[in-house]
Amino acid sequence: MIKNEMKLQIPSKSSNESFARVAVASFFSQLDPTVDEISDIKTAVSEAVTNSIVHGYANEIGNIFIHAKILDDNKIYIRIRDKGCGIDDLDQAMEPMFTTCKTGERSGLGFTVMQSFMDNLRVTSKKGKGTIVTLTKKLRKRI
Repeated sequence: MIKNEMKLQIPSKSSNESFARVAVASFFSQLDPTVDEISDIKTAVSEAVTNSIVHGYANEIGNIFIHAKILDDNKIYIRIRDKGCGIDDLDQAMEPMFTTCKTGERSGLGFTVMQSFMDNLRVTSKKGKGTIVTLTKKLRKRI
């Protein structure tokens, strides 16, 4: 059951990456998460949004859609979607150290980082249609 939710749409400008991670973390602050949990959320959102900016909309500005939900039992849900170029080979893209970035500025660890900070990561993508990253995590209940 959804206890609360928020939606955010931002242009795929690098200056909006920090806004997205802080906005999502602020939304989940109502659950009184630990500092580590907030850090995990910020990092995972940052990686997903950065992927949309750098890879999804590499040569253009498009929209990034973020949907965050608080579910029963302190479970959080975050969906980050773009309508960019999509991913050619999703299995290959999920491999640590794989990157399509030709400049050498990217390490290819985005999905690995997201996986390590969240309980579940699901990625779906269609070439020419965009990518959806879905992240879930159960936060500790505070007394």
